[in-house]
Amino acid sequence: MDLLAAIRERGAYANLTLPGLLDQARLDERDAALATELGYGTVRWQGTLDAILERCLDRRPPADLDPPVLDVLRLGAYQILHTRIPAYAAVAATVNLAGSVVGEGPARLVNAVLRKVDRRDLDGWISELTSASRSADDDGRDLSFTELSLRHAHPEWIVRAVAEALGPDVAELGAALAANNERPVVHLVARQMARDDLVSQVGGEPGPWSPYAVRLPSGGSPHSFAEIRARRAGVQDEGSQLMALAVARAAMGDGEPTGWWLDLCAGPGGKAALLAVSAGDDVRILAADRAPHRAHLVAQATSGEPVAVVSADGLAAPWRTGFADRVLVDAPCSGLGALRRRPDARWRRTAQDVTDLAELQRGLLAAGMSAARSGGVVAYVTCSPHKAETVDIVEWALARSGATALDARASLPPEMPFLGAGPYVQLWPHRHGTDAMFLALLRV
Repeated sequence: MDLLAAIRERGAYANLTLPGLLDQARLDERDAALATELGYGTVRWQGTLDAILERCLDRRPPADLDPPVLDVLRLGAYQILHTRIPAYAAVAATVNLAGSVVGEGPARLVNAVLRKVDRRDLDGWISELTSASRSADDDGRDLSFTELSLRHAHPEWIVRAVAEALGPDVAELGAALAANNERPVVHLVARQMARDDLVSQVGGEPGPWSPYAVRLPSGGSPHSFAEIRARRAGVQDEGSQLMALAVARAAMGDGEPTGWWLDLCAGPGGKAALLAVSAGDDVRILAADRAPHRAHLVAQATSGEPVAVVSADGLAAPWRTGFADRVLVDAPCSGLGALRRRPDARWRRTAQDVTDLAELQRGLLAAGMSAARSGGVVAYVTCSPHKAETVDIVEWALARSGATALDARASLPPEMPFLGAGPYVQLWPHRHGTDAMFLALLRV
């Protein structure tokens, strides 16, 4: 309940808030695991739970309820539909919780509603909800997106965006959405130590794609490791590692090298740190972020490396045009590629957010291309598969410039599967075990 209230009242992020709450509660490992499942699960499945609750409230919108009552109902419905807790026990525990949190009157409503929820399992509810939609549908539209939205707990606009990025294979669309609901494996990066040493010390496994990646088994906090606290290693998705390595590997064109690389949107610094590891001794890196606190994080992540850190807006750059051999534009985006790590993000974001971000993304890519010398390489990266944040932005940039698109697949491991026809690359959790990172490489 504390997690749900924090998200609702303060706009807190579940993945940043829950660990602290668990520490405060001093739960044993078993109870902490259950609390994590209930907290993340309730947040992740919010949209589907609300659709079911609306039917059990006689079509009264759940949002009309007092927010704490709705929190309790979502938590109880999740237990009934998604856990092995017997329904009678889930109802009883939730009603008791409601009595202590919202009072006896609302607790009676909670009891009545949850008993209605228990009349069907999840598949039964999805069947009923989609059947009702089909009966009410007058224009004959395909309802598969509605069913997938309910079955995998994604807003329908995200389902459609993923479908557009993947193509017509509906079976794979289901797999892509399902992967966002799986518990993600923690990825580490060995920056100032040998990867084999990191594997041995944390009990992990080498990542299959990045030579610096280590994947941890389930459970435990990565920040408990001395290597992380000493910043010899960091927490970084393997897909993000590959984006930084691709910048270093891309073939430049003719022109006089300047010896400078630029990370235009560097916070919190993971990619800049890996760029420093990948660069030669004759390369200097400029890492910029508009927000001073994020620039500070970059400075911490790159401490001891040949990286100059500045707090600067990439749209009003203080550096000269054409000064960099390589430029990384890791643009702010919707974050739809990391939904498995941020269970509440899918309900925070809207389609309008994507539209609003596009102007910033175009501006930053144009600024990155301006910063690159003739023959230099610009990498455009987002943690999103949405076409409006990926292909559309790059095609806009290519149409207004003399740049050419390089085949990004050539800068990734040759054994890496499912990279498509190029020239751009879209990674996926269900294909690669990484966040859904997008990569385009442009030579200016």
